[in-house]
Amino acid sequence: MGVVDTAVTSPWFYLVLFAVAAVDGFFPVVPSESMVITAGVYAASGQPELVPVVVLAAAGAFLGDHVSYLVGRRAGGRLVRGARPGTRRHAVLGWARGAMAERGGMILVVARYVPGGRTAVTLTMGAVKYRLRSFSLFAAVAAVSWALYGALLGYVGGRAFEDDPLKGVVVGLGLALGVTGVVEVVRFVRRRGAVDAGPERSERGPGERSPVVRVGPMPGE
Repeated sequence: MGVVDTAVTSPWFYLVLFAVAAVDGFFPVVPSESMVITAGVYAASGQPELVPVVVLAAAGAFLGDHVSYLVGRRAGGRLVRGARPGTRRHAVLGWARGAMAERGGMILVVARYVPGGRTAVTLTMGAVKYRLRSFSLFAAVAAVSWALYGALLGYVGGRAFEDDPLKGVVVGLGLALGVTGVVEVVRFVRRRGAVDAGPERSERGPGERSPVVRVGPMPGE
């Protein structure tokens, strides 16, 4: 904890936080959310300051999302078609493609809270040439909301355990994991509901129209 305390309270921490949030946008193995939560815990004691933490985390996430988008745009449809069926990458990209077709750019905001989902969505948006202006708008909303979410979770933990930052970090991470768990349970229940509704839809009469499910490529691929 002494090492963590020294690192988080260093003036260089702001730059590191920005860099980690940016890298996490296109290389999702960096613990950016844990770092934002930890920064929020220490911000409860005044160092680092909460507002710069939120601003720099959001700016880094915004930049990282655009790097991922540009990579996808440059690679074009090859990025999507290169994902082999049956792999996790193919499944995530398929989920991202279907979600964008149904709900547009708002899925980018939701995907920032799904492990691995943010990169899949930003890459796919670039690959299908989603309009940059709209992408930037939704990416800004996603980045700011994500930075506020992580920093405030940490801040709550830090205020609750001002004399023990370790407990504050544990509480912040626990709250984040709890929210993620609830989201995943909701997604699971909705998927099960869709599967259970399948046989019922197959029994529709010839005069009843079934909902159209789009399985083809997105425009621009």
